[in-house]
Amino acid sequence: MAKRRRFTAQFKAEVVIEALMGQSSQAALCRKHNISQDQLSKWKHQLVDNAATLFESTNKQSNDHSAQIAQLEQLVGRLTIALDIQKKASTWLT
Repeated sequence: MAKRRRFTAQFKAEVVIEALMGQSSQAALCRKHNISQDQLSKWKHQLVDNAATLFESTNKQSNDHSAQIAQLEQLVGRLTIALDIQKKASTWLT
């Protein structure tokens, strides 16, 4: 049974960019890198489909992180209040 090969994202990007530059045919490129033409086509489609996300502002990610940080800060505030209440209750009970 043949082992399945794994390619790094860097390798895939380099091969697809080389294919898009058109300096050599897709068949020659596949022979050079020992990959199938179907595989190269899939990688090209993945790049084209996800190209827009490459240029998205990091503000979206920053906003997602900011929202998560705000939720965590609220949780810390509620836990701090609960801890203070427990401390006061324990002093009254002893």
